Amino acid sequence: MLVLGTLNRKKAQELIGLLELQGVQIITLADFPAVHPVEEDGHHFVENARKKASGYARQIGQWVLADDSGLVVEALGGRPGVHSARYAGPEADDAANRRKLLAELAGTPLEQRTARFECHLALADPRGVIQAEAHGQCRGRICFAERGEKGFGYDPLFEIVEYHRTFGELGPVAKGRLSHRGRAIEQIRPILQRLLQTLQDG
Repeated sequence: MLVLGTLNRKKAQELIGLLELQGVQIITLADFPAVHPVEEDGHHFVENARKKASGYARQIGQWVLADDSGLVVEALGGRPGVHSARYAGPEADDAANRRKLLAELAGTPLEQRTARFECHLALADPRGVIQAEAHGQCRGRICFAERGEKGFGYDPLFEIVEYHRTFGELGPVAKGRLSHRGRAIEQIRPILQRLLQTLQDG
């Protein structure tokens, strides 16, 4: 069994679809109502991913795969970065975060709206020891207005330049091939399959 270290339903659905692990039961933190949130106070995605994977694994005694990801906008000095999910405040939703991003980029010309999505994955064993990691990124730019209703987070604002489509306009298969999360999963999937298969065989 593999536990995804997230309570974000949309992120969990995307991760499960990307992992494509054969013969492995995948559940989320929603199946552990007594779990205590791990504080995400790291300065980098890698720090938060490791903290979440290790902290949740120790709490529930299971293998945990944790993801920390976000949007890095060059014109904003790297913001929102690790604060992407809470950019407009602790209780902000995706729409509020997108509004703040657009407001901060108001007046910024298209050629200066370059950005990238980053994702770091960390896998911890039931003792909380990190056993595997992966990193992925995807470059694009921030549109002047939202386009598309697919995906979540900043997807309707993030355009893949060569495709002239935002993540909000792309379907899950196309997004999975191009996205930061898809690229990180591609790296870690064979490691995951091998480790979990070894445990099942043992």
